[in-house]
Amino acid sequence: MRACSAKEAPVTAGLALTPEVGPSWLRPLIDNIDRVPDAARRRLPAELVAMVTAAGAAAALRRNERDAAVLVLFSGPQSAPAQGSLPDDADLLLTVRASTLRHHGGQAAFPGGASDPGDQGPVATALREAHEETGLDLSKLYPLATMERTFIAPSRFHVVPVLAYSPDPGPVQVVNAAETAIVARVPVRAFINPDNRLMVYRRTLSRRWAGPAFLLNQMLVWGFTGQVISAVLDVAGWAQPWDTSDVRELDDAMALVGEQGGLR
Repeated sequence: MRACSAKEAPVTAGLALTPEVGPSWLRPLIDNIDRVPDAARRRLPAELVAMVTAAGAAAALRRNERDAAVLVLFSGPQSAPAQGSLPDDADLLLTVRASTLRHHGGQAAFPGGASDPGDQGPVATALREAHEETGLDLSKLYPLATMERTFIAPSRFHVVPVLAYSPDPGPVQVVNAAETAIVARVPVRAFINPDNRLMVYRRTLSRRWAGPAFLLNQMLVWGFTGQVISAVLDVAGWAQPWDTSDVRELDDAMALVGEQGGLR
């Protein structure tokens, strides 16, 4: 996260949520956005959910938690080929963090980061950070809704995902290679494809807690980002049956990145 230069204006416009602007194919998600947290928790072990909830409450009591926001940006045409269907060219903006970063290095993530004192809430934080990381033209997108504030234990952030839409966000790119390794508009159908789905775990205190993940040609999407995307697919009604018994250790799954030869 870099500071804005003197030539960059702070994010002060486009902060109002405009759910009515969302396209018809996003309506099931927009109208049921409050169901996303429960959908995410259903894919996680109850013990893990309880542990994270307790850690978040303890951080709030100690007042050592930090606020952050991420941008969940869908792009695609206003209309779909058929009622209730998903356009073939709908996509979702993701990044891969630089491997040298202290927190979540090398991990696929939504663009976003910590709030600044001048930010006017989580929408402003998500938009500012997305612009700083990807060069995104903020005038081309519409914030639609915010999701439940969620505690991320490793980095001690309370994160608010901000759902947004753009008919065409234009080109995006890595702005600062010290922070971001990859910026990509990933086809939504790549996440839906059951062949790209698996469960991934990282051993913690001798426990094996697995969560939903997506193995794509450039990245393994897991952790908080994988949980949110999995829940979004469920709530929007886009998810297809997939093999939840395909459970792999994180390092083993990461070793498979790049072997597929393309998105499926």
